[in-house]
Amino acid sequence: MVNNLKIFKRENLISAAAGLAIGAVNGLFGAGGGMLAVPFLKKLGFEQKSAHANAVAVILPISVISAILYMYKDYVNLGDALIYIPTGVIGALLGTFALKKISPLWLKRIFGGFMVYAGIRLLLR
Repeated sequence: MVNNLKIFKRENLISAAAGLAIGAVNGLFGAGGGMLAVPFLKKLGFEQKSAHANAVAVILPISVISAILYMYKDYVNLGDALIYIPTGVIGALLGTFALKKISPLWLKRIFGGFMVYAGIRLLLR
């Protein structure tokens, strides 16, 4: 009985709340949950590269579910989306190989710069 109470530990509740926020942001903004997942994973003690890689692993199933729900609600025309998939896969492969070559410091700077650029662009549009 006592072991079952471990799920109610503070860390687990915070992780569950973060997962809820990541999923909601991802569903609402389209894969934007990774912007929340990376800092959260860093706060949990993940190294920079590991946080980025694990964020992708977290976002993948969430994105698939979001895409299915969007298609069900007729927000997505699969024919329109299919054109981006082959080049997106190539980009994912390039990004995975680049992650091995980039130092954690530069990865952090690039990620931060992208977040700032995206935020400014959204605010000014």
